[in-house]
Amino acid sequence: MPSPTVSPPRSADRPPASPWAPASHREQQREAKRNAVLQAAAQLFNERGFHATSLDDIAARLNVTKPTLYYYVKNKDEILLQCVSKGLEMMLEGIDASRAAGGKAIDQLMTCMQVYARIVTMDFGKCLIRVGDEQLPPESRVELRRLKSAIDLEFRRLVAEGVQEGSLQPCDPKMTAFVIAGALSWIGRWYQPGGEYTAEQVAEQCIATLCQGVLRRADGAVVAAASKAAPAADKPARKRSVAPAKKAALKAAGRAS
Repeated sequence: MPSPTVSPPRSADRPPASPWAPASHREQQREAKRNAVLQAAAQLFNERGFHATSLDDIAARLNVTKPTLYYYVKNKDEILLQCVSKGLEMMLEGIDASRAAGGKAIDQLMTCMQVYARIVTMDFGKCLIRVGDEQLPPESRVELRRLKSAIDLEFRRLVAEGVQEGSLQPCDPKMTAFVIAGALSWIGRWYQPGGEYTAEQVAEQCIATLCQGVLRRADGAVVAAASKAAPAADKPARKRSVAPAKKAALKAAGRAS
């Protein structure tokens, strides 16, 4: 007996194709849009300042409505927290990578300085430097300062190891780390893309100045003479400043009596 033929299912019997992307794709799209919100916000904070930037400004730059932003962020404070956190995380990741690469302390220190100088010319790095964490709620401020402290301690460690291995002059690692981070952070305040120097050139020249100094070294006596002259020049100034203050205090005491 011949087997019955099976007719192909009608199109009406097939499940309809879903117009929605898989959940994993939707999450990727949401994260991409959230990052776009943060990027636009960081740019506006850098250009106008935190207080002068509104959620309406951020929405307008992204060509969306203000209510759309609330799908990705809670408020402007959270946006700032995420922006400066991203800047710090970028720095910490770069520093961790330079440490993992190994090598001498001086090589790791130079790499860390390059990473730091490059990031403060980028949107999130500039936001970290220009806006800072003073605008944040106290609990968020504590966490961000903890991350900043981790960067500072890494610079101190590398400076101390550089002194030990003989690649750096004897110095106070804490003060030296402050000078390095302070000088490189300032790039984030004045650097503008499209200027006379590229970000790479700015980083290169600033790091060279920090490492080589500005004094011309015909021999070691130049540096030694400069370091000895500074305290001597300081003393007369202190004497001059103390004497008028003392006289004023005596006059005030005489009037009071």
